[in-house]
Amino acid sequence: MAAIRQAKKLLRLELKKRLQALSDADKTRQADFITNKLINHPIYRQSKRISVYLSMPEEVGTDQILRHIFANNKTCFIPQYIGPRMNMLKLNSMEDFETLPKTKWNIKQPAEGDDREEALSTGGLDLIIIPGLGFSRSGDRLGRGMGYYDSYQRRCTEHTSGKPHTIALAFKEQMCDSIPTTDDDITIDHVLFGE
Repeated sequence: MAAIRQAKKLLRLELKKRLQALSDADKTRQADFITNKLINHPIYRQSKRISVYLSMPEEVGTDQILRHIFANNKTCFIPQYIGPRMNMLKLNSMEDFETLPKTKWNIKQPAEGDDREEALSTGGLDLIIIPGLGFSRSGDRLGRGMGYYDSYQRRCTEHTSGKPHTIALAFKEQMCDSIPTTDDDITIDHVLFGE
């Protein structure tokens, strides 16, 4: 277990270096390509209740995806991190998105105590769009080490609607031949990456 933790730590450092070397123009070009892949993906097209991460600068941007969700009358849920727990709360519109406060990590999220619908308290989710630092083609994922998405997916499996589909978005520089994993790491159904 200690060896896997160390391997993950070293890979995180390597992936952060790769991402820092990416130009803004290349990030934008790849993000446009990946977004187009996503919105044409059959699972995305048939999904009605979608959770999407709100992107940080070194992640595939999700603003276009949010706009597409609202333009196509899908229901959008976004992460809210409080301590060790993540919930997926309903986002109502792009105007709603613009007014969200920022966390200490400079990520927008609903404020603590914001009374919004949580996906698992109602109809569950059809699709979770997942961020991460590194991915393999087979769906192994290296996150930032907090376990938020793995534990949320475990909670989803206990919901009456069952486990939602998962799609990860990645720059080509985030793709790895293999990712060190433990039994706690949950495999992603599909990884869409740039060229």
